[in-house]
Amino acid sequence: MRHSRVPSLILAAGVALAAIGAASAQQAAHKPAAKSAPAAKAPAAKRPAPSDAAQIASAEAAAPAAVAKNATIVAMGADGKMKILRNGTNAFSCMPDDPATPGPDPMCFDKNAADWVMALSHHQPPPQKVGFMYMLAGGTDASNTDPFATKPTAQNHWVKTGPHVMVVGDPEMLKAYPASPDPDTTQPYVMWAGTPYAHLMAPVK
Repeated sequence: MRHSRVPSLILAAGVALAAIGAASAQQAAHKPAAKSAPAAKAPAAKRPAPSDAAQIASAEAAAPAAVAKNATIVAMGADGKMKILRNGTNAFSCMPDDPATPGPDPMCFDKNAADWVMALSHHQPPPQKVGFMYMLAGGTDASNTDPFATKPTAQNHWVKTGPHVMVVGDPEMLKAYPASPDPDTTQPYVMWAGTPYAHLMAPVK
């Protein structure tokens, strides 16, 4: 069956970001100008938006070619909304690198993994169904103990993992893998052990 529906995770992200952008624009439009404010500096030149072809290439770098070439590709548009760059024919959707994050993080995921990430983003219990994600170009660093950490601290065991795959939604499987707060990230390990969002991280080189 043709896979042309954008996963619920992507729709949620698009709606949230569009709402934030609209709220910021509205707030700026109603902010009174100071009477004696100095002349504003010219805004810095914006980087040109990457072409659709460049974003597709970035997204495809997340997964093996056999998977990526048939995946649905979605990306953030200039209007702050998610858009489909290419409809796919398999069970995967891929997103290009987010330039706002410190490292490369394009990803490809199946429907179950999209549902799992959506539950994480809403602080809801994740579905108990196995999902799979590719991040073969690497991933943004994260806390290994706190699913909601946004920056490293002395207590949250920040880890660095290069190219990897993720298996989510199967707590029983995780019992066979190390779950240390400070894992050897060259070997498969459990991230966020002891939380509902525990999942397997498997480095790939």
